[in-house]
Amino acid sequence: MKDAGETNKNKLTLTDKTEIKNTTGLVWFGNDLRIHDNDVLSLAIKNHSKVIGTYIIDPLFFKENEFGFKKMDVFRTQFLLESLNDLQHQLLTKNISLLVFTDNPEIRLKVICDSYKIDSIYKQKEWTNEENISKIKVQKNLNKNIKITEVYNQFLYHPEDININIDSIPQVFSNLRKKLEKYVAIRPKTEIPKLNPNNVINTTTTIPSLSDLGFNIFEKDKKTAFPFSGGENEALKRLTNYFFETKNLGIYKKTRNGLIGTDYSSKFSPWLANGSISARTIYWSVKNFEEREVKNQSTYWLIFELIWRDYFKYISIKYGNNIFKIGGILNKNYTWSSNKKMIQNWINGETKDDFVNANMIELRNTGWMSNRGRQNVASYFAKELKLDWRIGAAYFESILLDYDVHSNYGNWMYVSGVGNDPRDRKFNTQLQAERYDPSHLFRKRWLQQTLF
Repeated sequence: MKDAGETNKNKLTLTDKTEIKNTTGLVWFGNDLRIHDNDVLSLAIKNHSKVIGTYIIDPLFFKENEFGFKKMDVFRTQFLLESLNDLQHQLLTKNISLLVFTDNPEIRLKVICDSYKIDSIYKQKEWTNEENISKIKVQKNLNKNIKITEVYNQFLYHPEDININIDSIPQVFSNLRKKLEKYVAIRPKTEIPKLNPNNVINTTTTIPSLSDLGFNIFEKDKKTAFPFSGGENEALKRLTNYFFETKNLGIYKKTRNGLIGTDYSSKFSPWLANGSISARTIYWSVKNFEEREVKNQSTYWLIFELIWRDYFKYISIKYGNNIFKIGGILNKNYTWSSNKKMIQNWINGETKDDFVNANMIELRNTGWMSNRGRQNVASYFAKELKLDWRIGAAYFESILLDYDVHSNYGNWMYVSGVGNDPRDRKFNTQLQAERYDPSHLFRKRWLQQTLF
């Protein structure tokens, strides 16, 4: 995908060929909460005789942002805690300890490094602003001899394999997709070996509860389309069920625009978002399904959606902090409103649009919304109410179980006319409701039935 005469100055590369050392490596987990197909964990094990894992719950997760929303509200927090409990158990099957703390990363990581004579820290490569700031603060506070090694660990198509120049990433999704599919192979999954039992350390830490973090305990709404728990074990169980037990993968393309129930879509996105499962694990399982069961448009379409996920990650690398700016990556100068009453009505499901309202109530009550619903409520927010799209994106960030910074802001820009949609379309929410909820079943599910 690079012209022969292009320089390599912007090529996305990250390699580490360090030989194994009789030292201790620390894996600083982020959105890669798994042991299967984890390149960060794999590299640490290759380079060190001893490996410890840690996850730092930053108090900043629960502070309000400029728009008045917590970065991580109760649904995402619960899913994270479930994922951490599972990760701790999964790591012990490999004789690796996980230390979990609620603290500022720059403070706690220095204490860990001093206490366990850490030689190197390994983490998933991130490039968005807040994550970069956090890493810089940590590095400044560490002893100068401690190196932080970052590894791309969240892509289907690995950046090193694409051999792409950042500035040349196509503006239109289909252009990137066709090149990836034609020229780039998907890497095999990374296997994680089991370490010697003496790798387990004596220190144990307690993963906090919701109440420890200032939240009330809640019961999941019985009507939720996502009744699942966090963690790699749950993700792999869902994959087995959706692919090989129910064989719903074979009809995915026909059902993916559904609104009610657990099986209209794969529901992998929350586990993908916090890294409890990798895109490659899903991809190779699709290929396995195609060999064992059927290969059709539905099996391809799930991979197609994983490529969309990659696409927004590459767009965020290309444009950096512009994905958070009001003009988006197109630097559009629209007039946006920040009317608080209109915003709150949208959040509460009290707009003039019953389809939007039903979707927003589902989100408020469960932390989940269908892909079809998201496109409609976001378009209504930005194109009908003409509200500052960043406020809607910030609300989604706070409450969505499957919040992913690149997909969230990429999709919000897309539907708001400041991103990658070449047609700059506006959803007709009532026509959408007639098409996808013709019998009002979804709206009746979340709205007062007396309205109909």
